[in-house]
Amino acid sequence: MSAAAGGLPSGGVAGGEPELVPEPEPELAGPVGAAWNALAGVYDPELYLDVVSLGLVYDIRWQGNSLVIEMTLTTPGCPVSESLPEEARAAVQAAVGAQTTVDVRVVWDPPWSPEMMDRAAASGFRFGS
Repeated sequence: MSAAAGGLPSGGVAGGEPELVPEPEPELAGPVGAAWNALAGVYDPELYLDVVSLGLVYDIRWQGNSLVIEMTLTTPGCPVSESLPEEARAAVQAAVGAQTTVDVRVVWDPPWSPEMMDRAAASGFRFGS
């Protein structure tokens, strides 16, 4: 899944109007859907886009008693390599409640590329000069 669910404002781009994300798919009810929604409010401070729209979130699933989130960063040397995953974990934890264990795992396969961005987010974004 590469888009947040819930039909709620995701915040949009800095200085822009909030954009609406699609209504949830039936399988995205409960904690998994809440996690996608929460992550749509976590922004990369350098690119000013949320981690879901950027395509940084690869998977959210139950594994044992934990809600596991697999996400990546734009580059291995990303300056927010410690803070962004922790911010993602805290946002999801707040959304699903303290009774749920949230495990954020940073993965590097597949490597992130701009092609992974949500089409709407990528349409107004320019990489390089």
